[in-house]
Amino acid sequence: MPKKSLFSEKLGKPVAPYCHMAVAEGLGFVSGMLSVDLDTKEVVFDGIGDQTRRILGNLRTLLTDMDLSLTDVVKVTIFLTNMEAFGAVNQVYGEFFADQPPARSCVQVAGLPLGADIEIEAIVATG
Repeated sequence: MPKKSLFSEKLGKPVAPYCHMAVAEGLGFVSGMLSVDLDTKEVVFDGIGDQTRRILGNLRTLLTDMDLSLTDVVKVTIFLTNMEAFGAVNQVYGEFFADQPPARSCVQVAGLPLGADIEIEAIVATG
């Protein structure tokens, strides 16, 4: 099965040459997501909890647009520029993945695109 590059109009056009999700062999690989306001398509730099909530809400929007849901997420990677934010991120994350959470990694990085504080990517079972 060849790879498919998928885009969601609800998320807007990516700012670089990538797709929102690439699908191959029953898995979907969601590109790293920043805290983007879907109405303005602008990155929002408010509190880390709000950024996390916005990213995970946008992930849910993307998955819904692809006829999937958060329950299909099998692996999440969180990139933080400050690991001291881990507690606040974890609290919000638990609201989205309360039951049967996916596998997860969280790493601190020196920097993220557009000066973001957090970026989240995911791997999804697509069927």
